[in-house]
Amino acid sequence: MPQHTLAVQEQKLPNFSYPRHEQGTQRVTRWLVQAKWRLLGAGSVLLLCGGCTQVDYYAQAVHGQLSLLAGARPIEHWLSDPNVERSLKQRLTRAQEIRDFAARELGLPDNGSYKNYADLQRPYVLWNVVAAPALSLKPVQWCFPVAGCVSYRGYYSQADARAFARDLRQQGYDVQVSGVPAYSTLGWFNDPVLSTFIHYSEAELARLVFHELAHQVAYAKNDSKFNESFAVAVEEEGVRRWLAQRGDADMHARYVAYAQRRQEFLGLLLAHRTRLEAVYGDAGSVADKQRQKAAVFASLEGDYQKLKQSWGGYAGYDRWFAEPLSNAHLAAIATYHDFVPAFRGLLQQSRDLPAFYESARQLSAMKESARHGQLARYEQVAPLAATQPARMPGSTRVH
Repeated sequence: MPQHTLAVQEQKLPNFSYPRHEQGTQRVTRWLVQAKWRLLGAGSVLLLCGGCTQVDYYAQAVHGQLSLLAGARPIEHWLSDPNVERSLKQRLTRAQEIRDFAARELGLPDNGSYKNYADLQRPYVLWNVVAAPALSLKPVQWCFPVAGCVSYRGYYSQADARAFARDLRQQGYDVQVSGVPAYSTLGWFNDPVLSTFIHYSEAELARLVFHELAHQVAYAKNDSKFNESFAVAVEEEGVRRWLAQRGDADMHARYVAYAQRRQEFLGLLLAHRTRLEAVYGDAGSVADKQRQKAAVFASLEGDYQKLKQSWGGYAGYDRWFAEPLSNAHLAAIATYHDFVPAFRGLLQQSRDLPAFYESARQLSAMKESARHGQLARYEQVAPLAATQPARMPGSTRVH
């Protein structure tokens, strides 16, 4: 979102508000039918522009988003349902508290997002496909009318994602398919709390909600690094304040330990990305670069095993290695990391969070070169975030 933005959000669509269920099932059904036809109408325009190859992709996006909305109910309904397990009710209550905190203490949008809950009966809400050339760390971009160009393509079906990945591999690309627990629709819809992340630890649940809501505050078209780094800075500050107000010593200690592992894992990935950049920038032959590439990835796997040992066997990042390592694994790291220090510096210079948000919105309106130049200046005053690591794809859960 944002790290988890999909095609249906990337279209220029009407700003629907999810209907109140108290108004009756017929009202909800009518709303969904209207939404379906309006979404399909918007999608048909895009299909005429994008060609027939986009038909299946937009169709699954429309169907997936509508299914998500249809399955969501206000959290109050889940809490009043005698058939809902007590443990889920406790987590939903905590999600409500986190949502209220986001609006009251962080000044994040106070709309319908994260006030409904949907049980998806699957491990992820969608699966992202990231691709990069065989000898480059620059990810392939896919472009959409509203969100602009992003370095991933998302599917609500794992099988569809893997099929698309196979096509890309046949074209010679390095590809990674990864599950995504949440995404932001940038305010086009009221994003619900999902079963794919409701069982996260309290601090991690707060981090995710703060991150996704931040995407509704400032968004720069065609600049994923800006968007994700801003959201990471917001989540860092949000979790810091949440722990200060609501967390006990044990919660804080567990989150610090989790944060330290993330930071160390990120450092491992960045070190090997730097090595690969040097290999690809060298004047050697293609065959020589391929051999060195294989050696770097073998080193990464070995160093990860050593890191796991230092963590006492913690295996939270094992699924990052579920597929053979490739450039696609490292291509997206910069998206979540490069501008985070700059936003920390901007936050330090801002009077308060509203001022920080306004500065970010002003930056988002600039041309990319000017925006990046300004961020480089903010980076010079960036504070260290001892307990808040930069976000990265691959592991989103505290274990």
